[in-house]
Amino acid sequence: MSHALDVSSTAPVTPPQVRRGTFGPNDHPAWGHDRTSEWLGVTITEYAPGYAKGHMQVREEMLNGFNIAHGGMVFALADTIFAWTCNDPDGDGSTITVAQGSDINFVSSPQINTTLTATGYLRASTGRSGLYDITVVDDQGNLVAEFRGRSRTIPNPRR
Repeated sequence: MSHALDVSSTAPVTPPQVRRGTFGPNDHPAWGHDRTSEWLGVTITEYAPGYAKGHMQVREEMLNGFNIAHGGMVFALADTIFAWTCNDPDGDGSTITVAQGSDINFVSSPQINTTLTATGYLRASTGRSGLYDITVVDDQGNLVAEFRGRSRTIPNPRR
C-alpha cells in the first residue's frame, strides 16, 4: 500500500478516527515498558494510524549549560511521537515500525516549566518505508523544532 505525499496544503489534516484521552508511554501495546518516555513525562493525548500528539514539560534536569532545554530532550519528545505516529496501538502487533533515520531543526529555545506539544503526521509511505513530520511547539504556540523521520517496518522480534 502506498500513500502519496500531499503537497497541496501546508498543514496536514487531523484524521477523523482520532482517539483522544490521556495515554502514557506504556499504554502502547506493541512496545512494553518505555522507560525513557516515562522518565521524560511524555503524555499522549491523541492518536490514529499515521497521526499522534503528545506533550512534555521541560524540567530542571532537562536544561543544558545555557539554562534552556537540551536539544536531546526536544529530540526525544519528537522521537516518541514519531514512534506513536508510525505504530498503530490498535494494530495486530505482528510488525513494528522503527526509525531508519531522522533529522531535526531547532528554531527556538524553550525554558524551564515550558510545556512542549509535538504533533506527528505520516507524509508518505510505500512498501515498508515511510516519511513522517513531527512539529514541536511551546505552550505559546511558538515553533520549537521540526523533526523529519524515515521509517522501516519489520517483523516484531517479540513474536
